[in-house]
Amino acid sequence: MDDPATRFTRLYDQSYRRVLAYALTHAEPHTAEDIASEVFLIAWRRLAEVPDPALPWLLTVARNLLHKQRDSGRRRRVLADRVAALTGPQDLAAWDVAEHVVEREAALAAIAGLPERDLETLALVNWHGLDPRQAAKVVGCSAATFFVRLHRARKRLARALEGDPAARTLPHVAEEVAR
Repeated sequence: MDDPATRFTRLYDQSYRRVLAYALTHAEPHTAEDIASEVFLIAWRRLAEVPDPALPWLLTVARNLLHKQRDSGRRRRVLADRVAALTGPQDLAAWDVAEHVVEREAALAAIAGLPERDLETLALVNWHGLDPRQAAKVVGCSAATFFVRLHRARKRLARALEGDPAARTLPHVAEEVAR
């Protein structure tokens, strides 16, 4: 029996054009070339399993790869259609970078105006992802006390965002913090 490299070279020389021709009947040229290459990559990896004659096995691998690619393309199209259906006209409008800078500055100013205790309370829950009971253990108080602190900190932040004229463009931030 031939060594694996010689066997594979002979297999490739005898079958590549036929595998490529098969792929070309089912896909665009660049895709067909990729499929044919992948078929022979699989053949190299599983050379001991490749029967003689090899062409039916190679074409089966090509067919499976084409189906797999077609399915992934279909999933991409379905996902793109779903995103398009959920996208409204306001989502498609170009964003004004300056508006986002103003919103960010207003939010930072509102946060900077909060007492340090409020900042720590909000950071433990929103930034570090602790639930209020866990956060209460961190600051050394009861869960009930922490719930009150959290409620008050959120209210103060919401008021700070509403009180600044530039912060009025941030209702989504105030709503998110108020939760």
